Amino acid sequence: MAMATKHICVGVTAHVDAGKTTLNEALLYTGGQLRRLGRVDHGDAYLDTDQLERERGITIFSKQALLPLGEDKELVLMDTPGHADFSAEMERTLQVLDCAVLVISGTDGVQGHTRTLWRLLERYHLPVFLFVNKMDLAGADRSAVLKALREGLDSRCTDFTAQRSARDEEIALCDEGALEDFLSGGAVPDEAVARLVAQRKLFPCWFGSALKLEGVEELLSGLERYAPAPDYPKEFAARVFKITRDDQGNRLTWMKITGGSLKAKTPLSGGAGEERWEEKADQLRLYSGAKFRAVDRAEAGCVVAVTGLSHTRPGQGLGAQGEGERPALEPALTYELILPPEAAPHAALPKLRQLEEEDPMLRFVWDSRWKQIQVRLMGQVQLEILKRVIAQRFDLEVDFGPGRVLYRETIADTVEGIGHFEPLRHYAEVHLLLEPGPRGSGVQLATACSTDQLDLNWQRLIFTHLLERDHPGVLTGSPLTDVKITLLAGRAHEKHTEGGDFRQATYRAVRQGLMQAESVLLEPFYDFTLEVPAQCVGRAMTDIQAMGGTVEPPQSREDMTVLTGFAPVAGMRDYWQTVTAYTRGCGQLSCTMRGYEPCHNADEVVGEMGYDPERDEENPAGSVFCAHGGGYYVPWDQVAAMAHVDSGLTRNTPEEPEPSAAPAGGSLDRRGGSLEQDRELQALFEQTYGPVKRPAAFQSQKKPARTSLSEKYAIRDQQTGPEYLLVDGYNIIFAWDDLHALARQDVNAAREVLTELLIEYRAFRKCQVILVFDAYKVKGGVGSVERRDGIYVVYTKEAETADAYIEKTTYDLGKDHRVRVATSDGMEQWIILGHGALRLSARAFRAEVEQTRGEIAALIARHNVRPREENKLKHTAKIKKH
Repeated sequence: MAMATKHICVGVTAHVDAGKTTLNEALLYTGGQLRRLGRVDHGDAYLDTDQLERERGITIFSKQALLPLGEDKELVLMDTPGHADFSAEMERTLQVLDCAVLVISGTDGVQGHTRTLWRLLERYHLPVFLFVNKMDLAGADRSAVLKALREGLDSRCTDFTAQRSARDEEIALCDEGALEDFLSGGAVPDEAVARLVAQRKLFPCWFGSALKLEGVEELLSGLERYAPAPDYPKEFAARVFKITRDDQGNRLTWMKITGGSLKAKTPLSGGAGEERWEEKADQLRLYSGAKFRAVDRAEAGCVVAVTGLSHTRPGQGLGAQGEGERPALEPALTYELILPPEAAPHAALPKLRQLEEEDPMLRFVWDSRWKQIQVRLMGQVQLEILKRVIAQRFDLEVDFGPGRVLYRETIADTVEGIGHFEPLRHYAEVHLLLEPGPRGSGVQLATACSTDQLDLNWQRLIFTHLLERDHPGVLTGSPLTDVKITLLAGRAHEKHTEGGDFRQATYRAVRQGLMQAESVLLEPFYDFTLEVPAQCVGRAMTDIQAMGGTVEPPQSREDMTVLTGFAPVAGMRDYWQTVTAYTRGCGQLSCTMRGYEPCHNADEVVGEMGYDPERDEENPAGSVFCAHGGGYYVPWDQVAAMAHVDSGLTRNTPEEPEPSAAPAGGSLDRRGGSLEQDRELQALFEQTYGPVKRPAAFQSQKKPARTSLSEKYAIRDQQTGPEYLLVDGYNIIFAWDDLHALARQDVNAAREVLTELLIEYRAFRKCQVILVFDAYKVKGGVGSVERRDGIYVVYTKEAETADAYIEKTTYDLGKDHRVRVATSDGMEQWIILGHGALRLSARAFRAEVEQTRGEIAALIARHNVRPREENKLKHTAKIKKH
């Protein structure tokens, strides 16, 4: 019986001009798939199938080629773009790879975009093989490049072109099991090497010249021996990663089969509710370069282009496959798209939307303020390519106005936003908690709303409206990001509520919250590497500092000096022209997207854009209420007083505190809680319920006079006894996304994971931890307290909730100890503040736990440096002795 073919999807990626496409050409030629060796500079490379690619000599679109390997394996070689402007196309391809080959230029070493690629490969947990190309050129130094790889990427980059004994000795230092294999047999078996590669504990490295076919056969042999071949489930699953169109205009859905198999004419489905669709997979195409062959069935591991599907999108999972990860790379620039006089915007936009299907990071937006089409993209080269594509595809000769940076906005404090929409015979009210999120986290959602108050279907609809669009900020109207939005409460009418009512209420709730919050303008930053002659270093550093950038200490490289750091895109995107001028063509600038950081000249930008949030009629912050049979508008600052629902956090606003010297966002307790937020909550609590009376032992010394309201309500660290941390177990589990997902499958497992995290946390923080779980619904339950590796795990007794237990315990412990409570329960936070304790939100506690784990890992790493060196010496001694 013939052995089934294993399909291994290998992506080849690199910094631009490292020789990636040339390596693909050499692999196909060496593997017998090409009769002649094409060249990028000759415009006849096998995988440069597009005319634009051949003209420019760069890869713009990812392509694939099939390469049989041995008797039972077939490599699916995926050629990805190397230019940073097309890195979004590259990132989408990473989601379907089994492993990757990272090409390094032997003369340039580890470059800026190389580090970005390495971070992405790490993010998608991909095994990596390295090929150092252009070793035939002057200036290529094997030992220097290997040192740079180990210092700039990973210390486990290992030279596989060295002698077998030396190579295996290096491998043995990566893993105890490999060391035992080496000591016992004198070599590390291929199976062990393949295991270490698959686990990302080893990164094999080959040196050569793709153009001269040097080292290519060895790389191919290494892929055959060590590339991981996944075991796929029997149930059908597929991941969509790209949408294109062929020469006849047929829409092609590119997908990798990740389980079972797919037969032609099989119905596929996706979406949910009103957006659910079902279509047949009409034709299955296996492409290799520009050519394809139609197949009746595609097995797991294959990458196929499918016709007949009109609703698919990149990142979508089909069958048993889940959704893909949110892309890490996003466009940072926006340009006005200028249509020819005879073309109407309303007719051109639907055509341009087709390009969005093919590249989701490419966004065409109708700007109603300026009555123009704006396009968001990664950079200047992509802009030039886009102009050509629009002309070829739609016969539209477009132009572009001057580009500007795509800003974003976030918030620095926590607020409650309220939206109410009640014109005649309509009704919806929504309460949202808006909290700052980690940088780069986007918009995250959570719920603290009971289904007894608002049905689950209405809650899901609110989440749909929160994610269906970018929500404009109130500083410049730029998209909101890095914020966690929690649904606190809501209300629907039994007869009069429709879906559109919650859309209006949700949008207004976000907007009303932003009007109260301290908003922060964010701008995109580049990581840069700038190489200039030594005499130009002063000029370069002055320029970068003037544009708001940060420069690391200069490093000398022969007669040139290398500067690295990060700087705003606004100042850096055209800086290469300046570099070329003052270095007389000798300087080189390489930039890669770093992400969004607070804007260095926010006041100036806000003033220039002149955005007035209260005049933005398309994004009102106020609400609509009903009286005397008609609806009327209520300004945003009056909505809270008229709201129909009490979320548990809504109270009369206290007098405004005087400005303090604390930094934006509030001074932080050393473990991450915001003291200013606690002061605000305590001020509200005391105004509603009376002053908090603290035991005399913990009162701070009186001051001669109060200079600000915040001083009156300052929460001081208590002075005696160990610190106690009480954790509302189920509240935390259902607030943390990963534990929540685990709890849906196995609640016991989620409890165990949280318990283990807290054991680790307590051991490092040296505090007393009490983890409380509700057991009040258990008939006859007497409750229990268990000591597990230093923490207390409490199950409440019958008729006693975790809230009640925590409130009572906080009151008792607060007399003699500093007490903090981790919970996202708003009402519980009010009560514990009244007992003199510090509250810690689920989000802040998660950040604190992650910080603790990071500190533990760093401590272990520091302690392991010397033992690792000692072990290396010992292992070397063992090896020599053996």
